[in-house]
Amino acid sequence: MSSSTDHNVYFIPEPSKLPIIATIALATTAIGAVTSIHAGQINLILPAGFLMIAFMFFSWFGTVINESMSDSYNAQVDKSFRIGMLWFIFSEVMFFAAFFGALFYARTIAVEWLGGASNNAMTHELLWPAFEAVWPVMTNPDNAKFVAPTEVIPAFGLPAINTAILLASSVTVTIAHHALRAGNRKPLILWLAATVVLGIIFLFLQAEEYIHAYTELGLTMGSGIYGSTFFLLTGFHGFHVTMGTIMLFVMLIRAIKDHFTPDKHFAFEAVAWYWHFVDVVWLGLFIFVYWL
Repeated sequence: MSSSTDHNVYFIPEPSKLPIIATIALATTAIGAVTSIHAGQINLILPAGFLMIAFMFFSWFGTVINESMSDSYNAQVDKSFRIGMLWFIFSEVMFFAAFFGALFYARTIAVEWLGGASNNAMTHELLWPAFEAVWPVMTNPDNAKFVAPTEVIPAFGLPAINTAILLASSVTVTIAHHALRAGNRKPLILWLAATVVLGIIFLFLQAEEYIHAYTELGLTMGSGIYGSTFFLLTGFHGFHVTMGTIMLFVMLIRAIKDHFTPDKHFAFEAVAWYWHFVDVVWLGLFIFVYWL
């Protein structure tokens, strides 16, 4: 193939087995997660899925990095990468919009209907006469199956600390980006490392929050609509923070190896965009899940 510096040549990678490996890895992880939840303990399928995902990412990242370092991408490829990343972030916006929509539906429509609002008095009387239309829902019609939580997690505790951490991480990654564009390698590495550390601290505190919710507050995924929406939204966000932290760590390693230049660093920009998106989603979670 001709050199990618020729703007008339669009780089097309060689056929890869990694997409099918990714499909198998994700399916294995999903099956392992579902079977582990039903069994009440982690089985061998779940860690096997995680190992396959780790192998897939390691291999895929290495392939793309080698293509980039060999100067296989021209301006047209770079533009297509940017468009692709924007569409990916848009798909993630729609992903979380669906979950926020479920939360708003439960809070503003389903709960009100169960309480007899909007001329639904019979719905209230027939389905759950003792129900009080308040959020969060702290009671359940059958506590033998759904154990109601005793308390909610206060917004201005760990959630507020985690909000400050993520907002600070947006600042640090932005400073790192400006350092990269200015060709200042040392500040780039220092501020990017700070961003990675903040991401790890966030995940550690969220794990502490989950442990506290399960062991002391009775707030679990089986705690009715409040528990399921809480863990659905915060859990998927935590997964995104985990992936973002891993990608930031990869960018840190690449920065240490001096892979980026002030003019060619789209990989860093893409991860920074993703991280800012994750931060904005958390602000929505803090306001609508914890605070209001």
